[in-house]
Amino acid sequence: MCHETTASPPLPPIAGGAGAASSRSMVLEAADGNRFRAFGATAIDPEAPAVVILPDVRGLHPFYEQLAVRFAEVGIHATALDYFGRTAGLDARDEDFDFRAHVAQITTEGLKDDVAAGIAFVRSDAGGGADEVFTVGFCLGGRFSFNTAADQDVDGVIGFYGGPQGTGPDDERAPVHLAPSYRAPVLGLFGRADEHIPQETLDRFRDTLTEAGVENEIVTYEGAPHSFFDRSFEQHREACDDAWRRVLGFVRGSEA
Repeated sequence: MCHETTASPPLPPIAGGAGAASSRSMVLEAADGNRFRAFGATAIDPEAPAVVILPDVRGLHPFYEQLAVRFAEVGIHATALDYFGRTAGLDARDEDFDFRAHVAQITTEGLKDDVAAGIAFVRSDAGGGADEVFTVGFCLGGRFSFNTAADQDVDGVIGFYGGPQGTGPDDERAPVHLAPSYRAPVLGLFGRADEHIPQETLDRFRDTLTEAGVENEIVTYEGAPHSFFDRSFEQHREACDDAWRRVLGFVRGSEA
């Protein structure tokens, strides 16, 4: 699992918004007819950019609903998506939900359709009417977010600790393999103490993006573990705060 069940997204360390205009749970529908859960929060500023949040392996966990509100509070529309509409339906889930069985059933085309529906929603009046749209993902969702640069029309992609090496040499959708086809800037945020993502993997990902002419910034935080973006980790507060600043600056197109 990525974040612990008690994890909470860090509070934004800097000013820049006037609060969320509204937030709500909803059901979105993809082009293939799949209906899936989502949670959206809109900023007060109607000209705000938007992010589509791609969660970790648990799907639409409360951590990501809280994060959507945090984004809206600093002036960015945000909608978090669930991955399991096709296999788990729309019912609420408790902590005993067997998410791993459902992760194994995610398909590339289904994921593309669901992410496209999320992007279309934040571009709609109901989702904020954003002209500029970004994706931000965590762990498994970090991988998905990176690959959105190849699959969707977005203005940039952000991935927290999404392994660019994929699951092995035969993983054709590993970000390091798809990187030459990316069509949007990339921001990657990683803990140097993450045992699942070696530094040489990050170096290869950065080099592949750079050689392909893809604007990128790959940031590592010394001593930070996997899933460091969690305000319950007081010892990693500086990494959390810096990551927030970088994300907001990336989305806004300037230093936040």
